[in-house]
Amino acid sequence: MRDLTELTWHEVREAGTRAIALLPIGSQEQHAAHLPMGTDTLLAEAVLDRAAALLAEDPAGSELIRLPALPFGHSPHHLFAAAVSLSAATLGAVLDDVLDSLVTSGYRRIMVVNGHGGNDEIMRLAVKRFALRADVTVAACSYWTITAGDGGADDGRPEVTPGHAGWFETSLMLAAHPGLVRTPVAPRAPVEPPPLFDNPPYPGLTVERHGEWARVGGSTDDASGADAPSGRRLLGDRARGLALAIRAFDAATIRTEEKNEDH
Repeated sequence: MRDLTELTWHEVREAGTRAIALLPIGSQEQHAAHLPMGTDTLLAEAVLDRAAALLAEDPAGSELIRLPALPFGHSPHHLFAAAVSLSAATLGAVLDDVLDSLVTSGYRRIMVVNGHGGNDEIMRLAVKRFALRADVTVAACSYWTITAGDGGADDGRPEVTPGHAGWFETSLMLAAHPGLVRTPVAPRAPVEPPPLFDNPPYPGLTVERHGEWARVGGSTDDASGADAPSGRRLLGDRARGLALAIRAFDAATIRTEEKNEDH
């Protein structure tokens, strides 16, 4: 994997004829009292970089061009504490502009790798809309949804995955960036009634109740049991899953691109 930032424009153009451009996106928002604002961006980058390292072991693997991470996302629900938030319309427009720039620069295969829940729907809609009007194949995923499928990925705690500033993200940060985790992590006091955004009263419902994030202190679950060994397993599983996803995307699209070049 090569960084777009370090390439000349000739190298960018030349790579675009065959490479997959990878765009990590995240956020700057409160992550309770123990995690940094940039947690979502840092984790998206960590999973992507580890996936690329796995793919680099294959000499016939995908050629990848990594863009700088987009560090801002849609985070109005975290402004009760602190966030740098883009509106849904602005984030969609930014993604559209970045995708359009890549296509104009010669890229026809692009994957967006997201680290923030508030971006997910906006990112997927932006990808779908862009592919309707541009000659491009675009993929999108949030890193926590892509697993290697080898079982036990969430250490028996799928009900708090991915959560926010809880056990899952804190374990990942203890593995990827332990120096940024403020320890000891204090246990989260139980709150009554339980928040609805993370535990809706019926499966399939999306429920938001005003003021809930501030009421629960900015996290979805207790992070005090997080640990680095769990984080390494979780991070490894997501990296392997993302590597498999990139390889599958490459295999499914390279033939189309080769045919286009032949014509």
